Amino acid sequence: MNPTLRFNPLALAVSALLFTAAAHAQSDDASAAPDGSKRDVKTLDTVTVTGVPLGQGADDLVAPVAVLFGEELDARKANTLGETVSSIPGVTTTYFGPGVGRPIIRGLDGPRVAVLSDGLNSNDVSNISQDHAVALEPFLADQIEVLKGPSTLLYGSGAIGGVVNVVDGRIRETALDTPFSGRAELRYDAGSNGFTGMSRVDAGGDGYAVHIDGLYRDTGNYDLPKGKLANSDLNNQSGAVAGSIFGDWGFAGASVSRYESDYGNPAEPGDGIDPGVSLDVEQTRYDLKAGLAKPFAGIERVELAFGHTDYKHIEFEGDAVGTTFLSDGNELRLEATHAALGAWQGALGVQAGSKQFEAIGEEAFVPGTRTRNVGLFVIEQGAWNRLKLELGARGDFQGSDPDNGSKRSFALFSASLGARWQFSEQVHLSLNADRAQRAPAEEELFANGPHIATATFEIGDPLLGKETSRQIELGLHYHSDRFEAEFSAYRNWFDNFIFLADTGLIDDESELPIRTWLQSDAVFRGIEGEATWHVADNDAGKFDLRIYGDRVRATRTGGANLPRIPAGRLGTEFTWRGEALRAGIGAVHTFSQNRNAEFETQTSDYTLLNASVTYTFLDSERSSWEAFVQGNNLGNENARLATSVVKDRVPLPGRNVAVGVRVYF
Repeated sequence: MNPTLRFNPLALAVSALLFTAAAHAQSDDASAAPDGSKRDVKTLDTVTVTGVPLGQGADDLVAPVAVLFGEELDARKANTLGETVSSIPGVTTTYFGPGVGRPIIRGLDGPRVAVLSDGLNSNDVSNISQDHAVALEPFLADQIEVLKGPSTLLYGSGAIGGVVNVVDGRIRETALDTPFSGRAELRYDAGSNGFTGMSRVDAGGDGYAVHIDGLYRDTGNYDLPKGKLANSDLNNQSGAVAGSIFGDWGFAGASVSRYESDYGNPAEPGDGIDPGVSLDVEQTRYDLKAGLAKPFAGIERVELAFGHTDYKHIEFEGDAVGTTFLSDGNELRLEATHAALGAWQGALGVQAGSKQFEAIGEEAFVPGTRTRNVGLFVIEQGAWNRLKLELGARGDFQGSDPDNGSKRSFALFSASLGARWQFSEQVHLSLNADRAQRAPAEEELFANGPHIATATFEIGDPLLGKETSRQIELGLHYHSDRFEAEFSAYRNWFDNFIFLADTGLIDDESELPIRTWLQSDAVFRGIEGEATWHVADNDAGKFDLRIYGDRVRATRTGGANLPRIPAGRLGTEFTWRGEALRAGIGAVHTFSQNRNAEFETQTSDYTLLNASVTYTFLDSERSSWEAFVQGNNLGNENARLATSVVKDRVPLPGRNVAVGVRVYF
């Protein structure tokens, strides 16, 4: 890879879409106003959370949820999904260089956090190792939903810690607001000499809609406070086509998408003798979705979704192929919403999936494994004046069959109870209690060999038992015209918590440090919250001050610390919005992490200073054009994430300034 721009069919497609956007914006024939892509249309009260049944808004849910959309999502978008959502209290990210970051929710990561594409599993292998990229592109999202806390009722064993759902809107369920709409963006990052271009177009008429999107990104090695981060270059390409039909009867649609990522491993940059390590990721995804409105008495809606993914990534050592990872996945989800039964409304459904995983090469540390799962769930919600209750239960069966070992099967049961009491229109108190179970993942059970990307020798345990979580959470929410705030405190007890531990030993043959998967009872406890003060809204503009923070503590039986737990954070942002100009400045302080597991190193505290300015230079009925400047880590801090397995070798990027232009039409 190199930092020069590569021209290819997808890049040309992106350019063509941008040209189409510009042409449409300047057309004298266009008469329709832009749709929801004009970013001040929605509020949190009206945005629908698609990752839960019943079509509810974020403020209607008892369980904790956060949604990024509109201008806020534009301001947060980054190269990785983890970095994009990491400004949400209670949510952080893994880090394996600028091209790889998977979300962490309340200290839980990997196979405990379900990463979804419009409600279906991403089915990549990012949960197996921190050096594996998530095969989803945040720049193409309409909104990103984060369900904090156990979400096993809806999404099964892999959501014991929470869910991150990337909503791309490719398969439309209802008519478009206008016959032709979309958005496009071009940006340049000075810190990596990098270029990103994306665009999407939606078109349709009475009863149908079509969609096309594309993204191209090419960056060089990233700046550090001193020098460059070697082998941190990145090349991403992503695109999709989709179509759907709809009417009073419901909807049906299909989409085909492609994701490619070619990125260096900065933990293995090479030294002139041993070559550097890079990864080449490819995934093709096929989605079918359909819904029927009032198909028969007592049922308001039935929805069916099916996804198939073909995934491959190759780890190169220089030009030589090291290890190849293959994963073919299928997922089927059927969900029915019943008519109201007195004060109760709810949904029931079935979810089934299968995945064939295979690793090929001398350094394939996880054997080929066939995993199958099926689950049944029911969720009910009742409301009486000031009280709202949510109840749910789910049963799952999961089996994992390795090529070179005995099959393991697990029966799982999860249940939840949530209540919200509304003291007044401004104040409500919520209480959530969950009992959830998770089956061990294939790498936890069957890993046995050198894992070159993380420079360790990894050993699983085929006798691991299922993991059981019992969580209780108390939340307080307040909102008024001038001030809004929410605060949560939680405690999560785990039976047989599974974690990857450093042993302090060295493997004789590979000469790599040994990490092994262990199991122990554990406790997670934490607090998180944010408050926004609407300082003023007058002729001078709208001024807002936001303060947010989180802290999580995780220990195993006997009081020993668990590894790679996020450090506490405290941040603030001040934003101003005028008629055509908006700006913001913020700082987030990450505290030192000195509560470490055995053989784990500490991380020092640091403060990241960020700022942005956006100017809308053309705003008409047909289009809205804006130019922006965004600065990250403006203080050029030397920062390392406590959650990263390569934190001692790979610091966060240094000062970076991005400039660009967006259009909504």
